[in-house]
Amino acid sequence: MLLVSCASSPPRDVANICEIFETRRSWYNAAKDSEQRWGVPVAVNMAFIYQESGFRSRAKPERSRFLWIFPGARPSSAYGYAQALDQTWEEYENTSGNRRASRSDFADAIDFVGWYNANSTRSSKIDRDDAMSLYYAYHEGNGGYQRGSYREKRWLIDAAARVQSNSSRFSVQLDGCRRELNKNWFQRLIS
Repeated sequence: MLLVSCASSPPRDVANICEIFETRRSWYNAAKDSEQRWGVPVAVNMAFIYQESGFRSRAKPERSRFLWIFPGARPSSAYGYAQALDQTWEEYENTSGNRRASRSDFADAIDFVGWYNANSTRSSKIDRDDAMSLYYAYHEGNGGYQRGSYREKRWLIDAAARVQSNSSRFSVQLDGCRRELNKNWFQRLIS
């Protein structure tokens, strides 16, 4: 029971990608695999997960309140690290070949984010490093992004700016620790 609760808790320093990956090597391997498979940088995909769930495996949107006390319905079916909606997750499972994926599994979630962002680069012609525009497409869907539906949502513009800032910071941090992270256990032991 203790191992399960530790495994699903967020990393201690969620603002430092090197710290995250140093303590969770499997996350680094999954993030690298997603980057290789979908072509979207690790820093971009990690900034999405940071924004969406704060690296919490079972994150859900807050419930509305009925009479200020009683919990009401959730605003969407978003769940897990990537806050993926039921329908979008099913599409990912069917088209990616990852049919047994779980939204609360980090490797599946980062693969999902990479898949979605790769689709956005193709369908909306967004650069793979443009975390802000990719986030608009992630939140509004590619049709909403192309219509510019995000332009009237100040809170979404602010969130996308945070994603861009975090992506830039993560990229700089990762440049400083990638070489160390790429060492296998034996190389780390003798260095």
